Amino acid sequence: MSIYTKTGDDGMTSLIGGGRVPKNHPRVEAYGNVDELISFIGLIISNTDDPAVRPAEGKHLKECLIRIQNNLMLVAAHFATPEEGTNKQFKSLKESEVTFLEKEIDAMTANNPAQTAFILPGAPKIAAECHIARTICRRCERRSISLAANTEQVSENVKAGTKYLNRLADYLFTLGRYFCTITNTPEEFWLP
Repeated sequence: MSIYTKTGDDGMTSLIGGGRVPKNHPRVEAYGNVDELISFIGLIISNTDDPAVRPAEGKHLKECLIRIQNNLMLVAAHFATPEEGTNKQFKSLKESEVTFLEKEIDAMTANNPAQTAFILPGAPKIAAECHIARTICRRCERRSISLAANTEQVSENVKAGTKYLNRLADYLFTLGRYFCTITNTPEEFWLP
């Protein structure tokens, strides 16, 4: 099977279930941004075995990030599926996945120093990557809200995806700080 289909040459693409929409449709914007986030998290995963990151920590974080990628694939699938087909094709994102993120945030926060000012993302590289992923995640969240605003009927799965993205951005922020902590890298702060 060829990777190129030529069916998108006219600026249209297919949603899950077969409907065709412009490539700048709110659904495509929403799931396209999630796809970007999934890829960027892959970059973070590829750096969890950096010698500066303790092996046990790197293994645990890699497992968490792969779990997150899988959840984001589900979020993207729901964003790409018209409401009438959402519940029929894909499982719902469980509330327990939001709780999982919250527990991970709390565990990392317990080890991070108190935040006394706004953080300027920087070294180590993996921490900066987490902050970039956080900003992509916030864009995903904004696009999911745009999707809800531009769709007559918004499924509970789209709402769950928005909530998950909100908590994931907090997780990625905390993860960036945590990589500074476990690599003994001082954080840079914005002090106006």
